[in-house]
Amino acid sequence: MSATALSIPRAGYAQTKTNMPLVGFLQPPKLETLVAKDRIAALRKGLQEEGFVEGANYSLAARSNEGDVDRNPQIARELGALNARVFVVSGTLNYLVDTKFCKEGSYGGQQTPADIARSCDVFHAWRRSFPNLPVVFCNVAVDPVALGIVQSYAHPGGIVTGNVMNAVGGEDTMVQKRIGFFKELVPNLVRLGIIAPANGAVLAKQEKDALQRVSAQLGFELIYYDINTLDDLQSAVAAGLRDNVSAFYISGEPMMGADVSRVVSSVMASRKPTVGPYLYWAQAGLLMSYAPDQFDGTRRAGIYAGKILRGANPGDLPIEQASKFSLVINLKTAKALGISVPPTLLAAADEVVD
Repeated sequence: MSATALSIPRAGYAQTKTNMPLVGFLQPPKLETLVAKDRIAALRKGLQEEGFVEGANYSLAARSNEGDVDRNPQIARELGALNARVFVVSGTLNYLVDTKFCKEGSYGGQQTPADIARSCDVFHAWRRSFPNLPVVFCNVAVDPVALGIVQSYAHPGGIVTGNVMNAVGGEDTMVQKRIGFFKELVPNLVRLGIIAPANGAVLAKQEKDALQRVSAQLGFELIYYDINTLDDLQSAVAAGLRDNVSAFYISGEPMMGADVSRVVSSVMASRKPTVGPYLYWAQAGLLMSYAPDQFDGTRRAGIYAGKILRGANPGDLPIEQASKFSLVINLKTAKALGISVPPTLLAAADEVVD
């Protein structure tokens, strides 16, 4: 898939006509990256399946927070000024959290006071900018019911709906499958280094907890390399090499996906096997990935956006769970690392990059 972004400074691009409904789209990857363009193309495809063609009967305004959720209030105000009719958000929900979360001061005891304060500030900024705007979220790895964003999966209620990646079994199930496949590629896995944002919210905590449980089951050590920005990548990789890690694991937090090529080039320079949580990581050069197909999730969000433009109530559209999962193996990377991919794993792969 591909898409073309118009050249408009940092905030993103927009093709808007005053006589057409506007669809806003927010995602972590920078808009000039292939991942971002493919997601935009997937969103367009979903809208087209509902009979909406960009430029003919709707306009699209795409934005990127570049992995920094603190930019979301600014983006919300920008899209509010454009009078968006529906807003599609990918990969992050912390700014949709309700006031119950803010008052209780934690989500399952997993966030620090600073995380909570930031999330609640963003929530209030969001609601001020978009008091009645329907929201379709996609490709999120947290439970929107537990966060208080929706009432239930079957009947979300309110003005928010969308799809999730791993509601069934949660992060533990995804990590168990992902590391199970990875262990077939790297059977001598002794020490796994996870590179994740130091200020990561719910997902980073869930990833680390799930990896810790899996490491105990499969008998390898887990070492954390927390980074504040992508500028810290090379230092994290160097620390992993000093610790003699067997392999690296890239967090699924939005900051890591803001510039996939930069992350991939940094960890590949280590010549260590690396696993990423989403299919585009292996497509970009990492050894392996296993996850729900995020492009399919974005397409399905486009379908929901089209239904809402036709008059559907978002609160009546059930939260969808991921149904398309992809195991991607980069055979070129495997050969460069001297790794022989078992024939059974090649046969199980949904995509082989060679």
